[in-house]
Amino acid sequence: MKTTSYYPVIMTNDVAGTAAFYIAHFRFEALFTSDWYVHLQSREDEKVTLAVLDGNHETIPAAGRGTVSGLILNFEVEDVDAVHEALRAAGLPILRAVRNEDFGQRHFITADPNGVMIDVITPIPPSADYAAMYDASALPQ
Repeated sequence: MKTTSYYPVIMTNDVAGTAAFYIAHFRFEALFTSDWYVHLQSREDEKVTLAVLDGNHETIPAAGRGTVSGLILNFEVEDVDAVHEALRAAGLPILRAVRNEDFGQRHFITADPNGVMIDVITPIPPSADYAAMYDASALPQ
């Protein structure tokens, strides 16, 4: 199988509101908009995409209908502190304050209107113990 694209799909009861949240706070734009589905693309990198879907739409098998549960979206950014300040000032909930992690991240966690957690990350050098766990090609600098 050759994968040509990959993107998460957030199932929600509020398609328009959820799409508006990601457009306003995470620099997405809508490439396709209907009342039951919105396909978003980053205004900064066309390879970064996200979809929002009515969780009760007929295309979803009945057993899978509903809203999202148990999901964290990770956004790697150049300056986590600047994003933290902007989202805090915009009134978004800060579920985990900005902090450095030994495994190689400076990050904080917020949430979208559906309760989907959003982990905003800038890679940093990991501790020696964690550095040994990385493949050399993936080691944060």
